[in-house]
Amino acid sequence: MKTIICKTETEWVEKAAGIIRRKIENGRPNCVLALACGKTMQSVWNQLADDCAKGMLSLRDVRVLCVTELCGAEETKSCRYAMTKGFLGKTDIRPENCFFPDPDTPEAYDRMIDELGGIDLAVLGIGENCHIGYNEPGTLFESRTHVQKLTDRTKRQLLKRGFAEAEMPGQAVTMGIKTLTDAREILLLAGGADKAAAVYQMHYAKTTSYIPAAFLQIPLNVTVLLDEAAAEKL
Repeated sequence: MKTIICKTETEWVEKAAGIIRRKIENGRPNCVLALACGKTMQSVWNQLADDCAKGMLSLRDVRVLCVTELCGAEETKSCRYAMTKGFLGKTDIRPENCFFPDPDTPEAYDRMIDELGGIDLAVLGIGENCHIGYNEPGTLFESRTHVQKLTDRTKRQLLKRGFAEAEMPGQAVTMGIKTLTDAREILLLAGGADKAAAVYQMHYAKTTSYIPAAFLQIPLNVTVLLDEAAAEKL
């Protein structure tokens, strides 16, 4: 696990966008990206969309798979909406190259990933309770795409995204831990002091299902990109 600590948000965004750009430009022309949907990612997606608008980057042949989807969320609060309206819809990617997990047939997502040749780069965030994707504490390492019950702590994080108690999703469909760790390369992004404890556990805890992010100690090609606040406990 390679960890990079950035002094400014601008540096953090530029480094993250640069890693993704290099994977697109130097990898397979139709490389497969697994992208998390969260507040942490938005500034990076804005940078990549701006690169596309300026003709500096093309996503035309890239295949993008969203890591998660909230079950039963209204359209404007869904991962699909955030990813397409907030990022992909601002690029030149072809709509048929955008994929989202279906809670009714989660196993089909892993079959499709195999048919695409596997994930070249997975870009992930981390939850305050150490979840990656929506793999909550207790998720087994061997898990594949599945429907996951959300913990109360995760629901509290969703309140910050504008969900009301009455409309709070109880479940999400998520790529499993094994689905994610099978990626050829993983980039994890974390910013803010509220993520510092989880970042510490990701680096130093035992690889146990109660700390899902600690399983990122296992793959060989993992880069963790932090701001100083998220790195304060390291």
